[in-house]
Amino acid sequence: MKSSIRLTIDILAAVLYIGAANPLITGLAVHEWLGFGLIFVFVIHCAVNYDWIITTLRRRTKDANMAHLVLDALTLIMFMTVTVSGLFVSRHILPLFGWVASGYYFWNPLHAISAKLLLALLLIHVVVHARWFVRLFARRRGTDDRDDGK
Repeated sequence: MKSSIRLTIDILAAVLYIGAANPLITGLAVHEWLGFGLIFVFVIHCAVNYDWIITTLRRRTKDANMAHLVLDALTLIMFMTVTVSGLFVSRHILPLFGWVASGYYFWNPLHAISAKLLLALLLIHVVVHARWFVRLFARRRGTDDRDDGK
């Protein structure tokens, strides 16, 4: 059951990210709101995977899970950089609250660069966790009955 929840959250995150990562297709307002919505989906994703994070940290081993955790931490840092810089260059969300940020020429390039780095990290994240997806779909077909988280 937990695997189904994880998969649903991952699919939702992927769909929102694909929309948010294409502002020329969605338009700037939709881009900003999808990006803002991703904050909540990302928090839920972390909460659902909290047990895996804690288990990996407690083991303190140099196995593949620790490498995955480091990748996930880098992805978190980049996600936060994209989010903060995106809010500071926002033309729809920030003004809605009556705020205007200065430093556009700092925040806009940072947003563009960090967005590209985030895309690279997310692609690596999906590839690294591909084994979990394969096991999940194999289980659905009835060929594998393990449920070991990620």
